[in-house]
Amino acid sequence: MTQQLTLRTRACAAGPVVELDGTLDHRTAPEVRNTLPVLGLRPGRQLVLDLGAVTFCDSTGITVLIAARNHALTAGAGIALVAVPDRVSRILHLVGLDQVFAIHPTAPDAEAAWQPAAD
Repeated sequence: MTQQLTLRTRACAAGPVVELDGTLDHRTAPEVRNTLPVLGLRPGRQLVLDLGAVTFCDSTGITVLIAARNHALTAGAGIALVAVPDRVSRILHLVGLDQVFAIHPTAPDAEAAWQPAAD
């Protein structure tokens, strides 16, 4: 059985939202990594990763979340995780990443909490 990941992107006022649906593991992580550079993330914006439909996440999946954070920081942007499933939330807590990522219940909540950079 092949594990799959569906990746959808959309724009909101704060920046790009990437919705992940399926398995985030060593087979599917490259797809997420390859999407990051084409998002057009600009300084002062926010990248939102919606994990609400993630059914499985292994250590490679956690590593790709860190890579997304690094990409956002390099671009001068912020990052937020939304709709984090309990099983992923437990992993983030165990490794201390719940202190590194802004985590919100929904993408609109993340957008509401986003503070645009002052010009």
